[in-house]
Amino acid sequence: MLSRKRSRELAMLLVCIVSLALLLTPPRAAAQETVLYNFTGGSDGANPEAPLVSDSSGNLYGTTLNGGNYSAGAVFELSPQTGGGWSETVLHSFAGGSDGTNPWAGVIFDAAGNLYGTTYGGGTYNFGTVFELSPQAGGGWTETVLHNFKAGDGQQPTGGLVLDTAGNLYGTTQQGGAFGEGVVFELSQSGGAWTETVLHSFNPSGLDGQVPSCTLIFDSAGNLYGTTGSGGSGGGGTIFELSPSSGGSWTERRLANFKHSTTDPYYPAAGVVLDAAGNLYTTTAFGGSYSVGTVIELSPKTGGGWTTKVIHNFNGTDGVEPFDSLIVDSAGNLYGTTYFGGANGGGVAFELLPRTGGVWMERVLHSFACSSTSNCGEPYAGLTFDPSGNLYGATTRDGTDSHGTVFKIAH
Repeated sequence: MLSRKRSRELAMLLVCIVSLALLLTPPRAAAQETVLYNFTGGSDGANPEAPLVSDSSGNLYGTTLNGGNYSAGAVFELSPQTGGGWSETVLHSFAGGSDGTNPWAGVIFDAAGNLYGTTYGGGTYNFGTVFELSPQAGGGWTETVLHNFKAGDGQQPTGGLVLDTAGNLYGTTQQGGAFGEGVVFELSQSGGAWTETVLHSFNPSGLDGQVPSCTLIFDSAGNLYGTTGSGGSGGGGTIFELSPSSGGSWTERRLANFKHSTTDPYYPAAGVVLDAAGNLYTTTAFGGSYSVGTVIELSPKTGGGWTTKVIHNFNGTDGVEPFDSLIVDSAGNLYGTTYFGGANGGGVAFELLPRTGGVWMERVLHSFACSSTSNCGEPYAGLTFDPSGNLYGATTRDGTDSHGTVFKIAH
């Protein structure tokens, strides 16, 4: 993917250039970052690239792209220990074959405590899988492959899954489908078997989007929202809505089209988040005033349509290349990460606070270290709240062994 092939040297050069033009540095909030776990790159996993999820006991769950017993990725649990510290348990190591390989996305829970996720590769056709992990009464977890992707129904899912109230799963693949440009899919269960339905195949010939790599979200009416990294009328990606019809079909509508240029926002790799007022927010990894990424707001218009607005342009010292989805708190503040940039060059965790007049103020909560090109923080994954408002996330290459970390930001 374009986002992961981008060289660190180019990103750091952009940081230096835009820093010379900086006249005013935004205020930084006081926040304490603590590393909860350092991945060793062995059986415990390596290179987490997805947001975490927590259970009611405060345990954290996530995936690593690499590592595990077979070097094909793992699903892990982090549990807080009495007296302090956290312990890691690997719930499943992917063998790199029929059970899937390299889970780029994170996992989600259903009401019964089962975990669901996707793998980028592996499976029967080596185009990726949807899997379930079920806890066993005597301990341990059992993995079941629910779906093996093949060329016509999607390939290489990098986004996570979302559940509806009936227990159906929805997601995206960045390739495959009727036109080879990715799909939105549904998995539904009947009698213990899971059936995949392609809800939409992206078609570039109709100025449709291409390469959806996001995790979808639902609104209260049952509509799905997501992004494509490229395509659309401007070639720089789209924000789209899928609306269900009474006959079982779904209708796609593009809410925003991004133009592929230096200063225009483009490549929205992240999904969208919805606030209480019905506004949508996402990030673009590239473009904007300093060419290193933006935060975008979509506001519904009275009578229909959406207004697209850039609410923050990253300038290098406050972040470079935001790739994963934002989260929003009850006050309407937004939180996220950037892959590079910041005071130390290794990416940042940031907060955006709305102010009167439609202005937003950014605070860098933490700048991750970048001591060399082989040992940078690189928080590709987005953030997760706990009930107290603390933030949790993962870095891809940081840590004692340069295989990534899980961290907490007290906020």
